[in-house]
Amino acid sequence: MLLAPARSVHTVGMRFPIDVAFCDADLRVLRTVTLARHRVSRPMWRARAVIEAEAGAFARWNLREGDQLEVKG
Repeated sequence: MLLAPARSVHTVGMRFPIDVAFCDADLRVLRTVTLARHRVSRPMWRARAVIEAEAGAFARWNLREGDQLEVKG
């Protein structure tokens, strides 16, 4: 899921952890984290968008800091 604009996210009320990628305005990945249930991320002030996926997805996708993402559709 792409959230924009966004600088932080939360998993309050969620039943599972998620992978979070903080991205700049050009959708370049600035940082990735796995956020446990019932947590709030720290704001990343340079971020302009956030990508959320099920925990473990970024490892399967080999998503890393510095990667350039593209939205199609």
